[in-house]
Amino acid sequence: MAETARPICDYEDSAYRTEFWGQGREYEDAAERAALRRLLPPTGRRLIDIGGGYGRLFPLYSGYDEVVLFDYALSQLRQGRELWGDAGPEGKPRYTYVAGDFYNLPFTHGLFATVVMVRTLHHAADAPAVLGGVAHILSSGGTFVLEFANKRNLKAILRYLLRRQDWSPFNRQPVEFVKLNFDFHPAWVRERLSEVGLQVQKTRTVSHFRLGLFKRTAPAGLLAALDRLLQPTGALFQFSPSVFVRCRGRSDKPSPPPGAFFRCTVCGSTMLVDEQDALSCTDCGARFGMRDGIHDFKAPIEGSVR
Repeated sequence: MAETARPICDYEDSAYRTEFWGQGREYEDAAERAALRRLLPPTGRRLIDIGGGYGRLFPLYSGYDEVVLFDYALSQLRQGRELWGDAGPEGKPRYTYVAGDFYNLPFTHGLFATVVMVRTLHHAADAPAVLGGVAHILSSGGTFVLEFANKRNLKAILRYLLRRQDWSPFNRQPVEFVKLNFDFHPAWVRERLSEVGLQVQKTRTVSHFRLGLFKRTAPAGLLAALDRLLQPTGALFQFSPSVFVRCRGRSDKPSPPPGAFFRCTVCGSTMLVDEQDALSCTDCGARFGMRDGIHDFKAPIEGSVR
């Protein structure tokens, strides 16, 4: 059955690429790429970037046979397709663009050898549900690389001690500091991952110098180099604003049905027929459209569900 509606942070028609990742965030971009390179398996069969926007991190996925870019905002996916096309150098990897809700992922179980989620979980009002969905689509023994916003960071600790913020960075419960923007305690995240069968293997702390003073007085390249040196300390303690973890999925999961890829988000069936302009579920009749080369699973075409 369809999932219960939950609030979604929608980047539709935003200037996320040009304004947020424009001038001034070169350091954060370089630091995050460095962490992902260290945690991401360099090659694999199939990878999905959940909440990947326009595909900022796509150059790191060249060792994969197939790459899926998944996001809620069609405008972000259109930008991604304009940037990367449908196939990489020499015809691989093959890129697929899918719009949908990360609470109700439209993929069959065990489909992806690697799942990446960077700067995405902090928009989840129900993070355990999102992590549960990741565990569902991850293949047996697959790799999940997750980035999350850390509420127990040094700046938050200092502000709390100086009584400049009300919420405690030491409390394990998530905090919504701005509407649909959440910070998480590292211990809370590890517990939620464990509950869905995702075992943390490695932890790296990222963006140690995400302060205006540092960014104004030091070159982005220098800050990124220093950040790379500090990232391995995440195995011991986590006080940076961003934390990356690499998890291993359960090794006893069944293989996906032969030839199955998409899953109907209305009834859960994997029996979807390609009608060129839409995918049609043979079980419930739901049809999901194609828009500008993007599979749109945000909602079935009106009137298609029996």
